[in-house]
Amino acid sequence: MMKTVRVGLIGAGRMGSFHAENLAWRVPGATLAAVADPQPGAAEKLAQKLGVAKAYSDLHALLQDPDIDAIAIAAPARTHAEWVIAAASVGKHVFCEKPMAVTLEEADRAIAAASHAGVVLQVGFNRRFDGGFAAAIAAVKSGVNGTTQLSRSVTRDPALRDPAPIPQWTIFLETLIHDFDTLLHFNPGAKPVEVYALADALVRPDFKDKGLLDTSVVTIRFDNGAIATAEANFQAVYGYDVRGEVFGSKGMLQAGNINATNCVRYHEGGIVIETSRMDSELLREAYVAEMAEFARCIRTGETPRATGKDARNALEIALACIESVKQCQPVKLDAR
Repeated sequence: MMKTVRVGLIGAGRMGSFHAENLAWRVPGATLAAVADPQPGAAEKLAQKLGVAKAYSDLHALLQDPDIDAIAIAAPARTHAEWVIAAASVGKHVFCEKPMAVTLEEADRAIAAASHAGVVLQVGFNRRFDGGFAAAIAAVKSGVNGTTQLSRSVTRDPALRDPAPIPQWTIFLETLIHDFDTLLHFNPGAKPVEVYALADALVRPDFKDKGLLDTSVVTIRFDNGAIATAEANFQAVYGYDVRGEVFGSKGMLQAGNINATNCVRYHEGGIVIETSRMDSELLREAYVAEMAEFARCIRTGETPRATGKDARNALEIALACIESVKQCQPVKLDAR
């Protein structure tokens, strides 16, 4: 059995740097062996900071490195599928940040490439590694919550800075994609049959004519009759707010907590609770846990809990949302 998985990272931006720190310092069974980024100097700077010997500006050179066992992809979202396929084609195991792909055709090609190569393909649905969400999903699957009837998932980012670089449809393909994955696992075995999405630019209405959508509510109807809602907003001034709820025939489960600590301050001005302001703060342990599972699955041959098929299932809902917004009406998934 492989002792330590040697991971090469693609992408030295904010999320890539966070994954790099985890791999370098916090993930059991894995080590950061190389960093690659096409931006001149970016890989070298991050590698030097973390004491990593190898840095590449040529991403394909990283893929050809015989000392690398696996690739972690934290490149821009619209390039993920091509790097999954490229990494799998040279026999590297792949961890890919969400979304794995932005079209179903890309998703199918990525899944097929990993399957053909016999490599592990894991997608960064980090909420499933958070203790609260993992417990809720396990409870649903065990049947203790009964039959799912209603479920809800919320993502509210802490701040919308410059909207200009945000690609169109990001709210569905990159933000709510987490919520869609969560809601599918809150209703295991059921198939989504209809999606209705409302979306607008309420945080920055001045960017609406440039394609920005920063606020959305999505309703999903399943073939077992259950109804789910997903909600997103790009600016919650009070912190990074991620929560989930599943109501079943035997009770209700809630997951997610914005509190940065368990300390609550009571004073003359009222009650104060410090809140998390970044995903890397709120879900720090989940990010480490998902990468540790990736390394373990490579060593043992297990299937990770967040697979390429899971990414495709969530993407199917995201794409239906886009069609729903374009058509201003519900969209049946079977009709797509």
